Amino acid sequence: MSADLVHLVTAIAQRARAASLVLATASTTQKNAALLALAEALPAAADALLAANARDLAQAEANGMTKAQIDRLTLTPTRLASLAESVRQVAALPDPVGQELDAWTRPNGLRMRKLRVPIGVIGIIYEARPNVTIDCAILCLKSGNAAILRGGKEIFHTNTAFAVLLAQALAAAGLPPDALQLIPTTDRAALTTLLSLDHLVHCIIPRGGESLIRFVVENSRIPVIKHYTGVCFVYLDASADPAMAEAITVNAKVSRPGVCNAAEQLLVHSSVASTLLPRVATALARKGVQLRCDARAAAALAAAPEVPVSQVAAAQPADYTSEFLDLILAVRVVDSVDEAIAVINRDGSAHTDVIVTADEAQARRFQAGVDSAVVGWNASTRFNDGFEFGFGAEIGISTDRLHARGPMGLPELCTYKYWVDGTGQTRP
Repeated sequence: MSADLVHLVTAIAQRARAASLVLATASTTQKNAALLALAEALPAAADALLAANARDLAQAEANGMTKAQIDRLTLTPTRLASLAESVRQVAALPDPVGQELDAWTRPNGLRMRKLRVPIGVIGIIYEARPNVTIDCAILCLKSGNAAILRGGKEIFHTNTAFAVLLAQALAAAGLPPDALQLIPTTDRAALTTLLSLDHLVHCIIPRGGESLIRFVVENSRIPVIKHYTGVCFVYLDASADPAMAEAITVNAKVSRPGVCNAAEQLLVHSSVASTLLPRVATALARKGVQLRCDARAAAALAAAPEVPVSQVAAAQPADYTSEFLDLILAVRVVDSVDEAIAVINRDGSAHTDVIVTADEAQARRFQAGVDSAVVGWNASTRFNDGFEFGFGAEIGISTDRLHARGPMGLPELCTYKYWVDGTGQTRP
C-alpha cells in the first residue's frame, strides 16, 4: 500500500474529526443555512453536474453495464430537482441534536438528563447512485456529523462535482468545509485505510452490492451498519383485490428494478393461483419481466395464452433467494399465509416484504410474523425509502437489529450521552 495514499486518507479523517467537533455544537440555523445554500446550488450548477454525469455514463456504456445499472448512475434534470427538494425537506425537519430523551432526579438531588448527540465521523462507502452523495451528506450535516464519502469509480466524476458544491455550501454558512469530504481516488487501498482508522472514524455505512458490503464488514475495525441484499417479497393472499394485486406487483418489480427495494419474489395463494396469477403475470410480461416459476405457478400460467412462453421458465433453487436487480421475478404458489411467512423468513433478506389482502386479520398476522425491517400491507415494496417515510432522505436501509433498522433518518445518525447536574454532591 502506498504511503502517500495512507497519508491522504488519514489526513482526510483527521480533518473530518476536527470538523465534527465544530459541527456537533453548530446551531440549527447555521446547519439549515448550509442546506438551503446547497438546495439553491444544485439546479444552478445543472450544466456542470450533467456534463460530469455524462462522462460517467459514457464510461459505463463502454464497460458494458446493463440498462438497469446505468439507470442507477443516471442524473437527469428531474432527479436533480428531486435532490434539491430532498435537501429542502431535510432543512425543514426538526434538529435531533440536543433532544432530551429522558430526565429524572435521584434521591440525592442529582439531575440526570439523556440527550441526543451526533455519532461523530461517519464513513459512507457506496457504489453507483449519485443521489447517495447528496442524501448522505445532508443527513450527516443536519445531525451534526462529519462525513467521509467514498463513492465508486462508476460515478466518480459526478461525485467530484457534487463535492465542490458541498464544500461551497458549508463555507457559505460559516461551517468547516472539511465536515463533508470525498475521498478523491477510487483505489481500493484507500478504502482499506479508511476502515482501519477506528481512532478517528466512529461508524461505517456501506451502500451497494453484496460483495462491497461483505468486504467492508470483513475488513473494518469500525462498527458497520448495513444490509447485504434486498430479496423483497410480494405475497398475494386469497382475498387480494385483483386490480390492486396487479398494480402493486408491477410497481414493486418494474418501477426501478435495479434498486434494493424492488420486488424479487412473488408468492400467490393457491386458491387464487389459477385466476389471479395469469392476470398479474400478463401485466408483468407486457413490461418485459421474465418469470421463473415453480411447478404450480407454471401450471397456472400454462392456461394463460397472454403470457408469452418465452418469458416463463422453470425456476432453479438459487432463484428463490436471488436479488436479480433486473426484470426477472421468481414466482411460487403457497397454501396459506403461515407458509408465506415461513418462506419469506427462510429465503428473504429481512429487508422489505408486503402482503396484498382484503383481510386485516391475515395482514396483521403477516406483519407480526415476517421478521423484516419493513413489512407492508397493500402497498408496494418501493416505499421502503427515507424520502417516502418522510425523513427527507436516508443514509441507508439497515437490516441489522442493533441501533438502527429500516430506512435511517436523522435520529438513527445520533447516539446519546448523559448530562449530570449537581449542587455539590459527593459519593459516600
